[in-house]
Amino acid sequence: MKCPRCSSDHIRKNGRQRGKQNYICVDCKRQFIESYDQKGYTEDIKSECLEMYVNGSGFRAIERVKKVHHTTVINWVKQVGSTLPDTPYRSEIPEVTEVDELETFIGFKKNTLWLWTVVNHSVAGIIAWVLGDRSKDTFKHLWITIKCWQSYFYVTDGYPVYPCFLSNEDHIVSKTYMTRVEGENSRFRPEAERLRLRIILLDDIVKHECYSKTEEMLKYSIRLVIHYLKYASVALRALSTRKLEAIA
Repeated sequence: MKCPRCSSDHIRKNGRQRGKQNYICVDCKRQFIESYDQKGYTEDIKSECLEMYVNGSGFRAIERVKKVHHTTVINWVKQVGSTLPDTPYRSEIPEVTEVDELETFIGFKKNTLWLWTVVNHSVAGIIAWVLGDRSKDTFKHLWITIKCWQSYFYVTDGYPVYPCFLSNEDHIVSKTYMTRVEGENSRFRPEAERLRLRIILLDDIVKHECYSKTEEMLKYSIRLVIHYLKYASVALRALSTRKLEAIA
């Protein structure tokens, strides 16, 4: 056995710590034990917890099932969510673009936010989104992106903001042709009736509601769900890559 600091083999026993033999280096006085328990959770546990989250389980429900403290799972959501782009890389330019809005709230019901989502009518997956109020100022940020696609048609509901940006020739107002975007938005809604039209976010046991306490957390969650639905993974590899880059 050698000292982990100076590599000296002049080692002596020096009592016990938490049931394990403690050693001391005679040369540099470094104290150590022969082996250390692995700290933290495995990648499998992290992945299972995050998959439960994006599939509708609240943080405290995950804690009860996986025996991982809910604040730890919250930190994992923040860490992974911060590594992800807003939407996955897309190679196709949509010929028909569908746009819709989904209501949620931050902290309490009166603090309403709207999630505007965009999909390609022919391909599964959300390809653009913006979070804000339901005004034309919010949609304007989204329009800057989607107008560059020059789609043949843009399909929306009858909300009056859309005609401010879309010409009559390119604009189709019809819920019937919004099956793709409605289907994608339904993925954000928990299946449980108690959560109904609220996005999969923080779980409040007392009120049996599900909501986010911060807009930042809401955005992380949206990125996680979009990535999971596109690639059927929770992107732990992206988190590991970022850690390695930080070390380098």
